[in-house]
Amino acid sequence: MTRDRLHLARVSRRDFLKTSAAMSGAMLVSFNLAEPSTSFGQGPIAGSPQLSQLDSWIAIAADGSVTAYSGKEEMGQGISAAQIQLVAEELCVPVNRVKLLYCDTALTPDQAHTSGSQSHPANFNHDNLAQAGATAREALIRLASQRLGVSADQLTAKDGVISGASKSVGYGQLVGGRKFNLALDRNAKRKDPKDWTVLGKPVPRPDLPELVTAQFEFVHNVRVPGMLHGRVVRPPSVGATLVGVDESSVKNVPGFVKVVVKKNFVGVVAQKPWQAIQIAEKLKVNWSPGPALPSHENFYTHLRYQRPTRDTALVDSLDVEEKWNQGASLRSTYLHPYQMHGSIGSSCAVADVQGDKATIWSPTQAVWYQRNTCSMLLGIKPENIHVIYRRASGCYGLNGADTVTYDAAILSQAVGKPVRVQLSRKDEMAWENYGNAYVIDQHAATDAKGNIIAWEHESWSPTLGNRPGPGTPGNVVTGFLLGFEPEPFVARSPAPDPESYNNGSNGIPSYVAGKIKGKAYGTGTIESERVMLHSVRSSFWTGPLRSPARLQNTFAHECFMDELASRAKADPVAYRLRHLRDPRLIAVLNAAAKAANWTPRPSPKPDLRPGGIATGRGVACVLYEGDNGYSAIAVDIEVNQDTGQIAVKRIFSAIDVGPISNPDGLRNQIEGGALQGMSRCLGEHVTWDDQKITSVDWSTYHTLPLGFEVPKIESVLINRPAEKTNGAGETSITVIAAAIGNAIFDATGVRIREVPFTPDRIKSSLGTRT
Repeated sequence: MTRDRLHLARVSRRDFLKTSAAMSGAMLVSFNLAEPSTSFGQGPIAGSPQLSQLDSWIAIAADGSVTAYSGKEEMGQGISAAQIQLVAEELCVPVNRVKLLYCDTALTPDQAHTSGSQSHPANFNHDNLAQAGATAREALIRLASQRLGVSADQLTAKDGVISGASKSVGYGQLVGGRKFNLALDRNAKRKDPKDWTVLGKPVPRPDLPELVTAQFEFVHNVRVPGMLHGRVVRPPSVGATLVGVDESSVKNVPGFVKVVVKKNFVGVVAQKPWQAIQIAEKLKVNWSPGPALPSHENFYTHLRYQRPTRDTALVDSLDVEEKWNQGASLRSTYLHPYQMHGSIGSSCAVADVQGDKATIWSPTQAVWYQRNTCSMLLGIKPENIHVIYRRASGCYGLNGADTVTYDAAILSQAVGKPVRVQLSRKDEMAWENYGNAYVIDQHAATDAKGNIIAWEHESWSPTLGNRPGPGTPGNVVTGFLLGFEPEPFVARSPAPDPESYNNGSNGIPSYVAGKIKGKAYGTGTIESERVMLHSVRSSFWTGPLRSPARLQNTFAHECFMDELASRAKADPVAYRLRHLRDPRLIAVLNAAAKAANWTPRPSPKPDLRPGGIATGRGVACVLYEGDNGYSAIAVDIEVNQDTGQIAVKRIFSAIDVGPISNPDGLRNQIEGGALQGMSRCLGEHVTWDDQKITSVDWSTYHTLPLGFEVPKIESVLINRPAEKTNGAGETSITVIAAAIGNAIFDATGVRIREVPFTPDRIKSSLGTRT
């Protein structure tokens, strides 16, 4: 069925399966016919009919081909290959016989967001796609036993055929045209890693042929019959409100269809994209000015002293105060700016809202949440809204994908026809949800041997909005302009005592250990620690940007660890190992050091020279989120001390994410994360004046330039088949800034505690060197 036919028919999952079977000449296993879940929690709800039923995850056609359904989407990170491998492995079929469909509210299960390095763990570790494959395999063997008259323990499955005692039967013969009618079986035995034939292999990504031949359909390429084009008119300054709109200047512009005004939202609709751009630029809109923004120059001071705060204590051993007088004390402060996603292609969506029904093609990372929040915006029942994921520019977080979807939906409803909206570069960069800025204070005490006996971490970070959750369209700018409030900022001070260990922000250093409510936590040797987080209300929209909070906190932790090692005149790797207990974190650190041919010595390097090219090395490691992947990186860099330019020459990365499903995909995640992290720590930062964002294009937002020298990257993959699967997408990016910062210190003897490490900042810091 073509996309247009699927859209116009407003088909259900049942209709889709029936039509697909008729068109292919194959009979598919019919699915659980319950309506898709309207629960919008933070993940699958236990006992949900849709999620608990095998027929919601796996379908087998009469020809033995397999269709798998997933709520975790492919955004360019390669997860589709791993999910196909997972299904092929558990069902004992070749990879080329598995088709994967994902993130369509009419067809696929609700698995909440695709985010946080959780997609593969969610389907590999839990009662989702992998368990569906195992359940189906065992069910097929039972059916084959009945059909063949052979005991199940004498049967084996291979290439979609079950055989034993000189008899065999194909999957399609067993289930063609019938439902499994089974719940997922938690006791269904998963394939032993030693028996894997598909998982663990470098299987190519299924989308690559269409990508490299320009046949892949991104959301930007979606075309619907009768489609019009929209453009939004954003406020000229942060906090501005609408006074009035004069349409007289645009009604005679060629292609004009309509001006749409709703509360503080303004948009236009035209016959063609260029006409929509011209109309939006000519439209006369009167806005009241917003409040003055905090000074960019003094922002970190403002952030530290802003009130009120929402305080959270992650750990507190209650004895750090007494430790400060028992040894030498060291304090440092680390600064990290707002940063943006800066996707290469600006965000785009297509919506067709007609009467009480809507079909939406969206690059959102949560189609079910998008369905619910669009219901709130449009006044249409959720079950009458069909959201279809279509890939856009990669974002690894929250760029303009959700807000542009709202733009398209509102404009389409206003004209009663399909409308495509693509944001301008300025509208995307000035109004997306930025990655959080941070001020981080570190304080540690060491004994006479240089061992750390106490560690205190205190941070301040601004927040406003977030992903649009189950009922918060105001978390992004379009929802807010339409009158919906963002998640409320609830002040809380003092912080309540921690109830359990939670290191999802990586606010807790990898080197501490203790107990909360009698339960042990941590991977290190430091038993006196206090970690306090302060959130304040932001002037700008904020949200997840690849490794949110984890990157900023790890930058501070791992640079501070280097400072402590230098003061102890200890080798940075050896000093870390001295304070670690977790064998897997120790293993990745040793592996990265070995790959880098690390020679033990203190930093900075001896015989520093005041000018010219200086070389240095740096290292950093982390247990991501406290339980979701082990990563370590060592880097070799060059610092041009005359210009302040940094050149990263080599990166050595070691990673342990449990069993490796696809080594090529894992390397891609390591390399992509490292390069994106380089860009973020060497140049990227959001800027503003007293009214508005000023970093609104590629000349004012400083990513790595085209043609930059790409470092050689060597990845060490540690495979642990017996362990649970961890995430990979946010591991290397979490540690790269700290490793580069430590390498700058090693090369020059100057410690730079503020990201980004721009040439001007490097030169200025070198100028203060004594």
